[in-house]
Amino acid sequence: MLTVWGRKTSSNVQALMWCIGELGLNYERHDVGHRYGGNDTPEFLAMNPNGTVPVLQDGIRAPIWETGAILRYLAARYGGEGFWPSDPASRAPVDQWAEWAKINVTLSFTGPVFWRVVRTAPSKRDPSAIEAALTKLNGVLAIADAQLGRQAFLAGAAFTLADIQFGHVLYRYFDIDIARPAWPNIERYYQALTQRAAFREHVMVSYEELRVTD
Repeated sequence: MLTVWGRKTSSNVQALMWCIGELGLNYERHDVGHRYGGNDTPEFLAMNPNGTVPVLQDGIRAPIWETGAILRYLAARYGGEGFWPSDPASRAPVDQWAEWAKINVTLSFTGPVFWRVVRTAPSKRDPSAIEAALTKLNGVLAIADAQLGRQAFLAGAAFTLADIQFGHVLYRYFDIDIARPAWPNIERYYQALTQRAAFREHVMVSYEELRVTD
């Protein structure tokens, strides 16, 4: 049994839970962080001194923190060869695109765009900052659109760990009120993700509790 600490509206928790769902693993999740609190207690800080979510514990093993490390642990322990290959040469493209997505897409979207549009009161939003952030994000997404024009998934013909790292931000990207260019390949890819049961359950989650209105 896996135990997860982290609220379901955290994008990092969503990535973890989507992975758990894809791998068909049993779990118990505790709402922690944001309005739920609990991430500053001595007990939680003993598991993760950063006080951030998610945290995963697999049975009696030591807790793991940092989403990328957790995802790789689950992929190595429970995923098949197609999801995260054991051969280093075959695994490298998956890791390459997973890291690219985390460093370039998620960091260019979550704080610079999502926070400014959803987690900032309308009276305090900075349209020029949002526009500049979208320009930067579009440059990154153009790389993904080109890559997805060559193959069905980010790292190849099959769904892999890289798609978890990239795809988990797309629900919010396509749902929030922003100007978006046409991304024919990303849009095709996203529509395919929405047909996956684990994506619908763990990623297509309302973020209204995060919205700041005044």
